[in-house]
Amino acid sequence: MSAQLQRYLPWLIFFFLFHGVRGAAAGKVPAIIVFGDSSVDTGNNNFIPTIARSNFWPYGRDYANGLPTGRFSNGRLATDFISEAFGLLPSIPAYLDTNCSIDQLASGVSFASAATGLDNTTAGVLSVITLGEQLAYFKEYTERLKAAKGESAAKKIIGEALYIWSIGTNDFIENYYNLPERRMQYTVGEYEAYLLGLAEAAIRRVHALGGRKMDFTGLTPMGCLPAERVANRDDPGECNEQYNAVARTFNAKLQGLVAKLNKELPGLRLVFADTYQLLAAVVSKPADYGDAARQRQVPLLTTRVSRRDAWAGVQARLMRRSGRSVGGSAPRLRFGRVRGRQAAHFGRTKSGEARL
Repeated sequence: MSAQLQRYLPWLIFFFLFHGVRGAAAGKVPAIIVFGDSSVDTGNNNFIPTIARSNFWPYGRDYANGLPTGRFSNGRLATDFISEAFGLLPSIPAYLDTNCSIDQLASGVSFASAATGLDNTTAGVLSVITLGEQLAYFKEYTERLKAAKGESAAKKIIGEALYIWSIGTNDFIENYYNLPERRMQYTVGEYEAYLLGLAEAAIRRVHALGGRKMDFTGLTPMGCLPAERVANRDDPGECNEQYNAVARTFNAKLQGLVAKLNKELPGLRLVFADTYQLLAAVVSKPADYGDAARQRQVPLLTTRVSRRDAWAGVQARLMRRSGRSVGGSAPRLRFGRVRGRQAAHFGRTKSGEARL
């Protein structure tokens, strides 16, 4: 087993226990289906008009061909490694990639969109795909599966697939703490409750469409992201512990929601994946994870952030907030022609509750 795959073993353990198997789990999971934000977006934002893209170097520098794929990573994402561990595709395709046929998407697909959140207003900041739209794409996907594979085969794929949710960080750092609207409406605790209500509605929607095996990933130590550390006025360069505390309280409430839904929804097997502790350990002791982890694999979480890199992170944040270039030219975005599934993104509502 590769060193990279070993890094994701704690997360994978959830799934092996989840399915009650000791050996290979490939036969139990015919597909990996993903909803979320940049942590699991495998390229959908390449096909919509947004500046929230990673289709330029150095993104993808450690990918198979060294080229950017739309993943906000130097290489593959955690979900790609999970898919490979189950004997499925080594890289999960993006749903909006028109080069992928339904046969290619049948064993794994990501509906995720970088910069999105549970809250519709979060997606509206950079005009990305809302969670409600991801669910609408999923419904379309189920219909396409039925047409291509037949009713029985499609039902089996949908019912036995593993669903991974990784979403919520942007609701706090790009919305609640960045823009005034939600802070005027909610206290932090009230906003957490609002987001959990949206998460519950989304899970219920997928369950109603046949999904049964699900993982909902908790928030990471979001106060340790480089931009948050640089912008930390109380302790410049260090993690924002207020944000980390919010992540912990949200995760605790999310675990309560997981327990509730497992009791209420027939056949549901929903687990909570605690990535907070995993990544907090990397932040506190990066050297324990070797040179690859310290220098390359987790550059956004280590405690050694150069002033140049930190300032670049702040400039990127300012660009996102203002919609223009700050302190230099932004990478040129290539929107290309919009057609088919991508065209649906243009006519959507940018405000209001998620339509689930």
